[in-house]
Amino acid sequence: MRDPTGFLAKEYQELVDKALDWRLKTLQGPSEPLARVDGREVVILCSNNYLGLTTHPKLKRAAIAAVKKYGVGSGAVRAISGSMDLHFELEKRLARFKGAEASLTYPTGFQVNSGLIPQLVGEGDLIISDELNHGSIIDGVRLAKGDRTVYKHNDMTDLARVLEEAEKHAPPYRRILIITDGVFSMDGDIAPLDKVAKLGVEHGAMVYVDDAHGEGVLGEKGKGIVSHFHLDHKKVQVEMGTFSKAYGTVGGHISGSEHLVKFAYNKSRTWLLSSSHPPPVVASTIAAIDVLEKEPRHVKNLWKNTKYFKKAVEDLGFNTGMSQTPIIPIIVGESHTAKALADKLYEKGVFVVPIVFPMVARDKSRIRVQMSSKLTREHLNDVIAKLETIGKELKIIK
Repeated sequence: MRDPTGFLAKEYQELVDKALDWRLKTLQGPSEPLARVDGREVVILCSNNYLGLTTHPKLKRAAIAAVKKYGVGSGAVRAISGSMDLHFELEKRLARFKGAEASLTYPTGFQVNSGLIPQLVGEGDLIISDELNHGSIIDGVRLAKGDRTVYKHNDMTDLARVLEEAEKHAPPYRRILIITDGVFSMDGDIAPLDKVAKLGVEHGAMVYVDDAHGEGVLGEKGKGIVSHFHLDHKKVQVEMGTFSKAYGTVGGHISGSEHLVKFAYNKSRTWLLSSSHPPPVVASTIAAIDVLEKEPRHVKNLWKNTKYFKKAVEDLGFNTGMSQTPIIPIIVGESHTAKALADKLYEKGVFVVPIVFPMVARDKSRIRVQMSSKLTREHLNDVIAKLETIGKELKIIK
């Protein structure tokens, strides 16, 4: 008799043999720079918790108060009875923080991209996507019924070429959507959003930026990439982001015009058919915006740590690629080398994860280091010393 699931073990073993498998570890406590993982005390350098807000007292107090008042769940999807006053309060606060007419929250950032992109474009339309965009963007683009093309990574000459060719299309495209990450999650480089927006205006194209890793990191008080480039939502029509990283909670969101928000919550099935955020998550996210507005030290210290660490590892001879942000890749080339580096660092009390194909090119395997504002200089110096020792042992550096 045929075993219908027999392929599962075979294909998993193939991943193991090629060092392309994920090996999950257990975090036994809060996400902090110094934490317990699988029974071992380690420095964590693979968390999206850039500002350390997951354990900020204001966020914890807000969550506890919300549980006492509202309970632990909303009871429904937003379109039925799951829209609490807290959800609307968060969206008003977020829109004001972002300098937008309106904002809308989704359960996750992935659900924004997979649910909204296919609704913004359809038959007779064109999506133009950066070649290194995040997988959630790629999935959203695949679900869309319009034509699609890519431009070379952050190459504005190539984007201009694609737009010029699109204008010659017959019949003319009904609408064109340019979509890019704000901060590219594997390399830590920043999209030239000012130039993307300029080309969008010149060619009458809508601009959509996924700023998941720019939230709480770039711009005034961590407002994100639109703020960083002093743009507005007339030039960047869709500013997408997440609460799951620097905000310290979970969820996705968009900011832009009121028409964008009304369109999104009437058309996105990932929004319409998903239960809304639990009250403690919403309340703690509102508190996170308060912290960003009133406590600038978190963002300042994040960048202080980033500059110090990046210079130190580059001085040792490590390749950090195109990084411009607290995402600092240490590119080693081959997947087995990346896994060996991660394993040896973990043995010495440093938790990082190897990033291998298909998340990056086969010859660009790496460990991805992510800075936190709560890392101390002692933490950083300890990691730098261990990287030097192991890097020489593995012949990554001399």
